[in-house]
Amino acid sequence: MAHLRSRRRLALAVPVVLSLTASLGFLPAAASAAAPRTAPTAEQAADAPTLAYVVNTRVDRRTIASVEKAVAAAGGTVVVTYDRIGVIVVHSANPEFGEEIRKARGVQSAGATRTAPLTRAGTTDEGAADYVTAAEAARTQAASAETPGSEPLEADQWDLRAIGADKAARINPGSSKVTVAVIDTGVDDTHPDLAPNFSASQSANCVGGKADTSEGAWRPYTDEDYHGTHVAGEIAAARNGVGVAGVAPGVKVAGIKVSDPDNGLFYPENVVCAFVFAADHGVEITNNSYYVDPWLYNCKDDPDQRAIVDAVNRAQLYAQRKGTLHLASAGNSNHDLASDAIVDDSSPNDTTPVTRTIDPSECLDVPTQLPGIVTVSATGVQNLKSYYSTYGKGVVDVAAPGGDRRYQLPDTPSKDGRILSTMPNGEYAFLQGTSMASPHAAGVAALLKSKHPWASPAALQAMLKAQADNPGCPESYDQDGDGTQDATCEGGKRVNGFYGFGIVNALRAVK
Repeated sequence: MAHLRSRRRLALAVPVVLSLTASLGFLPAAASAAAPRTAPTAEQAADAPTLAYVVNTRVDRRTIASVEKAVAAAGGTVVVTYDRIGVIVVHSANPEFGEEIRKARGVQSAGATRTAPLTRAGTTDEGAADYVTAAEAARTQAASAETPGSEPLEADQWDLRAIGADKAARINPGSSKVTVAVIDTGVDDTHPDLAPNFSASQSANCVGGKADTSEGAWRPYTDEDYHGTHVAGEIAAARNGVGVAGVAPGVKVAGIKVSDPDNGLFYPENVVCAFVFAADHGVEITNNSYYVDPWLYNCKDDPDQRAIVDAVNRAQLYAQRKGTLHLASAGNSNHDLASDAIVDDSSPNDTTPVTRTIDPSECLDVPTQLPGIVTVSATGVQNLKSYYSTYGKGVVDVAAPGGDRRYQLPDTPSKDGRILSTMPNGEYAFLQGTSMASPHAAGVAALLKSKHPWASPAALQAMLKAQADNPGCPESYDQDGDGTQDATCEGGKRVNGFYGFGIVNALRAVK
């Protein structure tokens, strides 16, 4: 996930006159949503040390003040302190800072959030975006016109029909009192399909660990940072006679940017900021189509990785307590998260990866495997698990359309098995990945929240599972026909590793 879940990262897209695209990036923020007590000066920000850390403490003010003094004594500078969850974001050039601060009284865990600020990474989409061309758009518009009430490009949105979202919109498109925050690479709120439903007051740039709410701070850095805009359209593109439609076209969508501008990574301090900001600004649902960098799996026996798990978990639990439900993509590695061992050869992704074998019950995909978060796997038009989608009995909660251009092709004008959605600059494109599955589930959760406004995050999650359709484990999952099973589905018709409790159903949600 910090990686956009096609790296587990972003999804796939297609050029169009109305085009789509995807990518990730991080930026420093200015104003803190959680009203941190300590803010960096302009000179400190300009001369920020190479490494960032999270230092986790008890939440009483005396302990926090003591730890802040210890941070300074160890050669660190406090960037922001989130008192209510006991997380302090620190910059330090002292190579021994982590070891020294872990010895300080009151520190429960502490560690570096990166190994070095290097190459660009990603999200949880699988493959490049394919933009819609003018000719393709015209063909799709003609097909869409055959169905009264359809959006111009809706004929290519097989995913909406797969979960009954087209019919659900006629009954209840969702409430404008419900907001889904897209924690991602930024959202282009000027897109004509997103502008009607965008909530600027609940949007920010959290890069650097501190929220910047200045006008437009939530927008993508470049057109290549399209991932968040694509995700936002899948959730809440308006039914306004333009382009496409979202699963919940009546709800609000916000953008909280967490991708680093230099390398596109989703660092822990940025994600901590995003969860706290969402909670403090009344966001009902967050979508997380990424994994927190630089580790695909964070092992608790490593002090740095343990501190990352601790900090992000504190922030997301804080948001849950404030009434926010989180959904996250399962990942695009075709890994079994319920297995005894997984080979991870991609971490850390900001320096040189080292091949290691991890136990997914001890080394966690963050935020996907954190408690209370809805983990979403991806399906194609045939309701089969997408070939790339990570899975796991007891880990995956629900499934949703994420696309499959390899083995599951729809009978649509484009014949494209991926997901069509919004892109920066008013364009549209096709993308695939668990990055695309999670927002479909988030849209259904938003419909449920619209119908049941007093439902808690736990109650919403229970309803999301209850209304899902479970196709059960397939008799065979030999997608490429080579005689070998490409993944093993464990479980029964009620719950299993491929689909969790089933594929989400928007029509059932509104009924």
